[in-house]
Amino acid sequence: MNSQTRLQALSQFLKAQRAKLTPQSVGLPEGSRRRTPGLRREEVAQLAGVSHTWYTWLEQGRDIKASSSVLDNVAKALQLTVDERKYLFSLALETTSGAGIHREELPQINPSLRIILQELTYCPTIISDRKCHIVGWNEAAAHVFLDFELIPPEERNMIRLLFTRKELQRLAVNWEQFASGFLAIFRAYYGQYVEDEWYEEFVEEMKATHPDFNRLWEQSKVSSAPEVLPEFRHAKARKMLFQLTSLQVHGDADLRCSIYTPAPGTSTRSKLEQLMR
Repeated sequence: MNSQTRLQALSQFLKAQRAKLTPQSVGLPEGSRRRTPGLRREEVAQLAGVSHTWYTWLEQGRDIKASSSVLDNVAKALQLTVDERKYLFSLALETTSGAGIHREELPQINPSLRIILQELTYCPTIISDRKCHIVGWNEAAAHVFLDFELIPPEERNMIRLLFTRKELQRLAVNWEQFASGFLAIFRAYYGQYVEDEWYEEFVEEMKATHPDFNRLWEQSKVSSAPEVLPEFRHAKARKMLFQLTSLQVHGDADLRCSIYTPAPGTSTRSKLEQLMR
């Protein structure tokens, strides 16, 4: 990500977070009638203990110096979560983990992880990398989502599939929330690997071809593990409810294991068993 792109992403993020807050939520008086929702820039500056001009420049994406302590005050003023704070620091300070930036090939799943996939018989499970490329799945996932084996490896990107495959859009009852959760994860990676230009190229491609992606991306949600209760309307099994558990796989490949557990007290497990017979 070049400097201009990074600063534009920082500007978009700060504006989106400021728009989510109200004077009442931060202990400020309502004041005069507001033209737009959210706090004013001067109010964020006041809460962060910085000058109005400095914060305005920061939000405008100007290339200014920002210390960790001042950014921490901005994060507190905007009531950022831990993941959102990491994203702010990555963009403002241009920090990065640096891991795997030059790795172009898809990561390989080790034998022990393959055994775990197989053992999770009635829990649809998908393993993805830091770019949300799908690198592994079990039989249950193929029955509930898609038969990923039929999709060329270079097209097995979960973000892309969510916006291009009608099957997935019809599957999720709360598709917008479902897609927003994946975009929140993707943005967390986007900030973590700020030096990797692949992310900006991918985002620009998706914006140009998918209006829904552009709209949801503008919300600037960031989360390494968003809370999502997937409700599916499967073409054969009909209503299915799952609980999603997202786990990081230790190692230099930065893999994520997403496990969809049938919700207790529902018929989802039995439906999945029948589907897989």
